Amino acid sequence: MSIFVFDAYGTLFDVHAAIGRFRDKAGPDADRMSDIWRTKQLEYSWTLTMAGRYAPFWTLTERALDFALARVPSVDKALKPQLLQAYFNLDAFPDARAALRTLKGKGHKTGILSNGSPDMLEPLVRHSGLRFDAVLSVDAVKIFKPAPQAYQLAVEKFGVPKERIGFVSSNFWDAAGAKSFGFHVFWINRGGVVGERLGFQPDRVLRSLGEL
Repeated sequence: MSIFVFDAYGTLFDVHAAIGRFRDKAGPDADRMSDIWRTKQLEYSWTLTMAGRYAPFWTLTERALDFALARVPSVDKALKPQLLQAYFNLDAFPDARAALRTLKGKGHKTGILSNGSPDMLEPLVRHSGLRFDAVLSVDAVKIFKPAPQAYQLAVEKFGVPKERIGFVSSNFWDAAGAKSFGFHVFWINRGGVVGERLGFQPDRVLRSLGEL
């Protein structure tokens, strides 16, 4: 692979870092609320895509948080602004920086391809200090991954056949979508979970970004 394109949320950046910063204020149901927030964020993107509709990922992130706070009333709703603000500077996973440095040192180009809106990704990447040759948002085509049009953005940006792009994601649904599209896919299975049975398997299963 001469080009490695990464998913952002859950792969490079920890989506649960937001609640982690306010765990004491959120209380004992903090993790449950965060899990619901993430699940609904994704479900809303898939539902809109199947319905032929689109809303920016930031809008879906806020709506999903509203739902999660309603489902878990023990978490103070007054935390909403702080939780949303935290999404602009989520923590990068510890293995991300070294992995990117190694790839760049070997002459590979790197990029992000994310469902995130540009106004979410720009401050997130800037705050992290990570460097990429391209940061791509599906907002350009108004359709979310795993739709093929979303993955095509990377092909058009880098100007190479899709088979030459290594796509890296910790989300199995994303890895499967990328494999269906034709990328060479690396699934980062940090938790050692069982893979889904969707008919499309990643080319390699890794436990960390450091194994790329």
